[in-house]
Amino acid sequence: MTIQWMDDLLPGTAREGNVLTLPAEGGGFAIRGINLAPERWLNLTVTLLETHSMAFELRVYGAEEQPKVTVRFGVMPEYRTNIALDLNWLDGHVLFPGNIPGELKVVCHGSRIDRKEVARAEIISMAAAHAIHLRLEDVRLEDTARSAAEVPDKPLIDEMGQYIPKDWPGKMKSVAEMRENILRQAGGPDKWPFGDWSEWGGCTRMKLGVGTGYFTKLKKEGRWYLLDPDGYAFYSMGPDCVTARCDGRVDGLESLLSWIPEGPELSESTLRRTMEVQRGPAKLVSFERANLMRAFGENWQEKWQAMVTGQLKRMGMNTLGNWSDPGLFGRMPYVTSLPRFPATRHMIYRDFPDVLSPEYSEDAAACARVLAERRDDPYMIGYFLRNEPGWAFVDGLIIADEVLRDGEETWCKRALIDSLRKQYGTISGLNRAWGTCFAGFEDLKKPVPKASAISETAERDLRAFSAELIRAYTVIPSDACRKVDPNHMILGMRWAWISDPALTSGWECFDVFSINCYASDPSAAIEHVRELGVDLPVLIGEFHFGALDAGLTATGLEAVATQEDRGKAYRCYVEHAAAHPMSAGCHWFQCYDQFALGRFDGENYNIGLFDVCLQPYPDMAKAILDCSCAVYDIHAGKRGPADDEPVRMPMVAY
Repeated sequence: MTIQWMDDLLPGTAREGNVLTLPAEGGGFAIRGINLAPERWLNLTVTLLETHSMAFELRVYGAEEQPKVTVRFGVMPEYRTNIALDLNWLDGHVLFPGNIPGELKVVCHGSRIDRKEVARAEIISMAAAHAIHLRLEDVRLEDTARSAAEVPDKPLIDEMGQYIPKDWPGKMKSVAEMRENILRQAGGPDKWPFGDWSEWGGCTRMKLGVGTGYFTKLKKEGRWYLLDPDGYAFYSMGPDCVTARCDGRVDGLESLLSWIPEGPELSESTLRRTMEVQRGPAKLVSFERANLMRAFGENWQEKWQAMVTGQLKRMGMNTLGNWSDPGLFGRMPYVTSLPRFPATRHMIYRDFPDVLSPEYSEDAAACARVLAERRDDPYMIGYFLRNEPGWAFVDGLIIADEVLRDGEETWCKRALIDSLRKQYGTISGLNRAWGTCFAGFEDLKKPVPKASAISETAERDLRAFSAELIRAYTVIPSDACRKVDPNHMILGMRWAWISDPALTSGWECFDVFSINCYASDPSAAIEHVRELGVDLPVLIGEFHFGALDAGLTATGLEAVATQEDRGKAYRCYVEHAAAHPMSAGCHWFQCYDQFALGRFDGENYNIGLFDVCLQPYPDMAKAILDCSCAVYDIHAGKRGPADDEPVRMPMVAY
């Protein structure tokens, strides 16, 4: 079914032929017929007539004022792109459904909506710094997904992995220039530039406890500290993903590369690999590794390891963040995470397991065994249990609702029914309290949709039981890990955000509570954790700032105007965090810029401390050094944070 979008433009949107002008605050067009048409796919072809990438959303509304489901997708600049949106995603089962070549990242936000309940839908642009121009073709509801658009022959990526259409200070002009710069970086000292830092990166002016030989925590005069193995105050700063990754997706896009990383002496696993992603196999390459090989030859890994830790130390960073190369462990303090979080064969909702089953406890023990390998390593600060549980992306999700909606007779469902039977005694007691007419408790074994909406009492009971389920989700793997490794700190779950107060359930089994916080200032997010009753140091596992004046066509989840502003934003963020009495550190996401055409899932953000040619961004490096010089006095409350505000911009991210 063809969509007659030309007659359904949103306010502020203008059209000339098939070119739309979308206002900076966001514009687009309505999609009619989703609730009636049987077709599965919403297909459209777009060409973004800008020099940077852009994010758009399919927003789907029910009776409420706010959309029930939002599908966000990214588009490369000046590139004819086919977009295929699966309307089955509206049921809420998937968060990251994957992308096809040419598309950038796709993310499904919100809860769920039945197709027949859709009151309206629209395609709308995200806010931008200026009006957006978009050529739109062939918008249809169809039974099959539209395949990738024909790829032009004009290369967009040079032989070093840099984006060709843009120029910027520091862009490498030749392989020889890049090689010379890498060798210069490798020749720098491998040490922190501060005379009052310990060998671990702690502050020797702040001896707060007896060294235990491992990283620990301490609360003193109402302020939380991490301590290094010698007992000095330690504030954790460093980038995630300190690794030369092979994750630049090129399948179907080969003609956009001036050169594909390869060579007769190089193994497939070094520069190229195939990865199974949500919508089929992806061919991935690594320009970082290729560039390192050009500088160092076959023994690039060992030389890179010495180079990158030296680069980070000279900036004043003292931690290798999550997902870093294990070959670097022992060169600097580091954090890590369980390679796998426990699961069950049947999941309650997205990645939430049947946590009360014996299977969950058994798998928790199996997942914890990997910790034995590093239980005596003094360089390990601690480990995260996992990163950003997908089920917790739904604000206000009542997981007990999903237990009752689920048609399976899970251990969680049995426990919930037993809890209600114990609380109310008889089914008539439950019916009176909830305002229901169940014939017996057995009726609860059948799918009960939206149970918390039945009455205030039902919602109260289900929220209370949800907190118990989340406590089990947290405590069971924590206990299993503690048995294997009693020496290192458990750093929590790296929640994407605290979407519901129940997410703090079981915090007592952690040593550190972790959140990822994309914001200009994380102070409010840290304070919110304290307001919810958590009394632990808080570690921020991810934050970043990107700009469009160098390297790439998208900014990431927080945007500023220039590379200089990136440095200002970093310093403002970290120093305001350090001033909070519960703050334990901030980890930047990530070490290197992402691939300009998109990594394995389509992210292509200017979020690196270093570019694809392994060069540090000078403004970032200086700001990080200045911040690290001041951070321990700020953390101790002896001085205030920097207040040199950057110029902030609307994000270009998906």
